[in-house]
Amino acid sequence: MNATALSARLEAVLERVSRAADRSGRWPGAVRILPITKGHPPEMLHLVAEAGFEAIGENRVGEAEEKRTHAGKLDLRWHMVGHVQRNKAVRALRTFDAIDSVDSFRLGLKLSAEIARAGREVLPVLVQVNASGEATKEGFAMEEAVQEMDRICSLPGLEVRGLMTMAPYTSDEEILRHVFRHTRECLQRCRDEVAGFEGRTLSMGMSNDFEIAVEEGSTEIRLGTILLGERPRG
Repeated sequence: MNATALSARLEAVLERVSRAADRSGRWPGAVRILPITKGHPPEMLHLVAEAGFEAIGENRVGEAEEKRTHAGKLDLRWHMVGHVQRNKAVRALRTFDAIDSVDSFRLGLKLSAEIARAGREVLPVLVQVNASGEATKEGFAMEEAVQEMDRICSLPGLEVRGLMTMAPYTSDEEILRHVFRHTRECLQRCRDEVAGFEGRTLSMGMSNDFEIAVEEGSTEIRLGTILLGERPRG
């Protein structure tokens, strides 16, 4: 991957986002792209920053720690998009600017307890919901999401900005639309029922399904392969 190739990929993605937004009567600029750099070498971070991105997503604490030592003074915000084990919460707080995958109250409680000790005042987070009901997916069940959102919003130091979900890896458009629509409706319920919650971020959609996610209301799509190419092997 080089700057020219990344620019071409980005242009193609933006065109697809624009068409998807048009189909649903949305403004394309309302959809952010979060490049997912997991598995890519540190050099990719420089290309992403040069392309104008302000944030990247990683899903492993150890990998992100190592990359940050090579990133120098790159002006990027680091988002954790993978599962955070509670015993790695302190390391995650030191490494990431935001946690987009708070998938349990116990994790929220641990992060809240460690924020001040990590020298931070506030931590932006997204609450992860398991909208598909898959046993292999992390996140709150949809029927408990509003109650758990209320509990997490009460924790000191956490700035809850919205919801995140991962759809099943499938080409079945009906399934994907159901998952994304259900998540959008869940976010609206949280706004309606959780006092003081004004979360506007709806993070859903990846390389294989981002157009459908945009049509169903996503405000942030998490793109890896389609934007940055295949991850190097070995």
